[in-house]
Amino acid sequence: MVGRDARTTGALCASVVAAALRSVGCDVIDAGLATTPTVEMAVLFEQAAGGVILSASHNPAEWNALKLLNEKGEFLSPEEGAEVIALAESGAFAWVGHEAVGAYRAADYLDRHLDAILALPYIRPERIAARGFKVLVDGVNSVGGVAVPALLGRLGVAPENIVCLHCEPTGRFAHPAEPLPENLTGAMAAVREHGADLGLVVDPDADRLALIEPGGAYVSEELTQVIVADYVWRHKKGPFVTNLSSSRAIDDVAARHGETVYRSAVGEINVVKRMQAVGAALGGEGNGGVIVPELHYGRDALAGIALVLQRLADDGATLSEVRAAMPVYRIVKRKADLSESADPDALLAEAAHAYRHERVDTTDGVKIDFADGWVHLRKSNTEPIVRLYAEAATEERAAALAEQFLPLLSR
Repeated sequence: MVGRDARTTGALCASVVAAALRSVGCDVIDAGLATTPTVEMAVLFEQAAGGVILSASHNPAEWNALKLLNEKGEFLSPEEGAEVIALAESGAFAWVGHEAVGAYRAADYLDRHLDAILALPYIRPERIAARGFKVLVDGVNSVGGVAVPALLGRLGVAPENIVCLHCEPTGRFAHPAEPLPENLTGAMAAVREHGADLGLVVDPDADRLALIEPGGAYVSEELTQVIVADYVWRHKKGPFVTNLSSSRAIDDVAARHGETVYRSAVGEINVVKRMQAVGAALGGEGNGGVIVPELHYGRDALAGIALVLQRLADDGATLSEVRAAMPVYRIVKRKADLSESADPDALLAEAAHAYRHERVDTTDGVKIDFADGWVHLRKSNTEPIVRLYAEAATEERAAALAEQFLPLLSR
């Protein structure tokens, strides 16, 4: 399977990928302009050997990338990724003759993806339709601008109640692509201006979902998975898996339901592997990612949207009311530049030792849990820095926790 988001280089890169695969005898099905979760599901639909998604996710429009999927429609594990790199470096592949060139066909999988979402046992479009929601969609000029309105229509939202902002899939993003509040001032203003019941914002390949309340207030991306889990646990039991840098809010909500939260290293595939190991009912990441295993093991903004709307419909509530019932935490993010002589592993080990009397997790860097907050330190794979995340009930306390660790990292 090959698919892409709407970046201006997407079609070009996809054609190169398809030609390369066919030249070594692979048959290619081109899903064209498709969300990342749609391509992941298409691998399952077609029982394909794998998939390649052309998308640089939330990164700027000038970038593009290959997202590689295995035969389960999942991102490659570190071991599988290392195997791909080793194969590429070894040159251990062979072109086929003209008689064995792989076949090619194009197909659209969005409807089948939406069918699967609507087939979830707790999705009831008639209830959503009865609420008469007015919804603003910010598709950041990529595939979400096509897929999200299509989903809303299938869920019973009337066409005149779908307000589209930046939904033309030109690949020329109207604002920075990551769905953070500083990038969404236009969407927040549009929710107010149109009197929308909520705003839905996705990143360019639509695996992340951010929400905007009526009136235009931004709902933290950290709360997307929490709001969804709080609803899904009414219908099915089982643990939740998220990464070490995601908000403690999910733990508080899990406690209300008598459920368990497991943590993994940062990275979607790490969450997925942990979900599979513990038989999780649901999973996600604090960047707006929701993973529904009945569909596929990948973050899926479209599934997240359906579950949020169903919750609002079932509760007869507004998004503001739902958000107000969620735990309140604040996360701050810092980074420490390292000197050329600094050993990040030694610095992290020193931090773990210094705070050994607290709850310390070294699965991915060092996470230290305090009674009133936590700090997570991770070395960057691409820059000479250590990333620092801190969370507490107030921004002041979170900032104080972060500042407490910066001197240790600047040695």
